[in-house]
Amino acid sequence: METDCTRGEAPVNNAPIGPIGPIAALPAGTRLLHIGPHKTGTTAIQGALFAAKDKLPEHGVEFPAATRHPMEAALAACARPAMIGDAVPTEKHWTRLIEQVEATGTRTSVISSEFFADAPDDEIIARIVRQLGGDRVHILVTLRPIAKIMPSQWQQYVQNGLRMGYENWLEHMLRKAPYEKPNPSFWRRHRHDRLVERWVRAVGADRVTVVVVDDSDRDGLMRTFEELLGLPENLLQAVPDTANRSLTLAETEMLRKLNVEFRGNGLPDELYSKLVRNGAVMHMKNTCSPTGKDVKISTPAWAVEAAGRIGAEIVERIDTMGVRVIGDPALLCSLPAIPTQSGPPAVEARIAPEVAAQALYGALAAAAAAPVRHTAEAKSRTVHQTSSKELVRILGHRCLKKLRRR
Repeated sequence: METDCTRGEAPVNNAPIGPIGPIAALPAGTRLLHIGPHKTGTTAIQGALFAAKDKLPEHGVEFPAATRHPMEAALAACARPAMIGDAVPTEKHWTRLIEQVEATGTRTSVISSEFFADAPDDEIIARIVRQLGGDRVHILVTLRPIAKIMPSQWQQYVQNGLRMGYENWLEHMLRKAPYEKPNPSFWRRHRHDRLVERWVRAVGADRVTVVVVDDSDRDGLMRTFEELLGLPENLLQAVPDTANRSLTLAETEMLRKLNVEFRGNGLPDELYSKLVRNGAVMHMKNTCSPTGKDVKISTPAWAVEAAGRIGAEIVERIDTMGVRVIGDPALLCSLPAIPTQSGPPAVEARIAPEVAAQALYGALAAAAAAPVRHTAEAKSRTVHQTSSKELVRILGHRCLKKLRRR
C-alpha cells in the first residue's frame, strides 16, 4: 500500500473523510483495555467514562477503576517509574485494579490508561492480558498524527522535568540514532505500528481495534466508544479539564528554564512534584487560559516532513496486520500547515505578568500548606553569609522535610 502525505485535513489517495458507518459493538463480557498512547484523547475519554460511571451499569457496562485514571496501577503493571518526585507505584495498586475488574463478573468493563503503552516487553504485556481476563481482553489503540503529537509530548516532558529546548529535542528524536535520548519512552509510545504489533502478538489481530482520531470531529471519539460498548448515543460527554491543557510556548519555556535552575541547584525530586508540577504549574493551568495572542509551539518544516514520512510507514504497516481500523488511516500521515517565513518576524514568546504571578502563587500556596520552621542551622549564619545556591538548597530540603512529616 502506498501512502502519500498531505497537508492539513485533505484526504490521502482520495480516501473519503467523513462519517463512518455503524461500528459493531464488542461482545458482552468483553474487558476493553484502552492503552492510549499519550496525547490521543485519553484524558477526555477517561473523564467522560468516570463521569458516567453510575449510569454505565444499566447498559451492561462497568468502569471498575476507583479514579478517573488508574495511573499508578498501569505504571506498576508495566514496571515503570512514577512521575518525577511522586510516590513509587507498588504492586498493590495493580492488584487492587485487578480485583475491581474481577468484581464486574460477566459484565463488560473498560479500563483506560495511556501508560499501558509503555509496557516494555512481550512478557509484561502477556501478564497484563492474562491477569485482566485472558481471552476476554480486547485492546483499543487511539492514534493521532506524529506531527501533531510531538509538540504536545515535548511540553508534557518539560512538565516532568525536561530541560532540553524543542528544536534540540526534535534533533535527538528524529536525527540522532538510536533516537532514545533524552526520552526513550517517546518512540516506545509513538512508533504506533510497533505498538500495535506488540499487543497483536499477545491477543491476536482479531482482538485489537485501532481508532484514528479525527481532530475536526470533536465528539467523534466519544461516539466511537459508545458504539463499541453498546451505549446510548450522547451518554458520554466531555468533562472540562483545564488542568490537562497544554502549555503555551512561553509557559513551557518558563518552566523549562526553572527546570534548569532546579537541577543545577540539586534540589530533591519530591520538592519538584509538590511545589512545581502540582503547585505552580497546576495553579497556572487552572487559572489562566491561553488566548489568541499566545505563541504556540511551532514545529520546524524539516521535522514536520520527517513526521509525515514516519506516519506513512505506520499506516502501511498497520494495514498489513489485519486489525480492525475505525476512521481514516490517511489522517495519520497528514501534515499540519507550516507557517511561511514571509512577512514580519515572528513575535517573541513572552510570559504575561499575570500568568507568572499565578504560577508563583501556586508554588507559594503549596509551600504554605506545609509551613517550614527555622532550624538551628539557619540561625547560625545570616543570609548574607550564605551563598544563594546554598540558601536555595537549604530551603528546599526544609520544605521537603516538612512535607514528609505531614
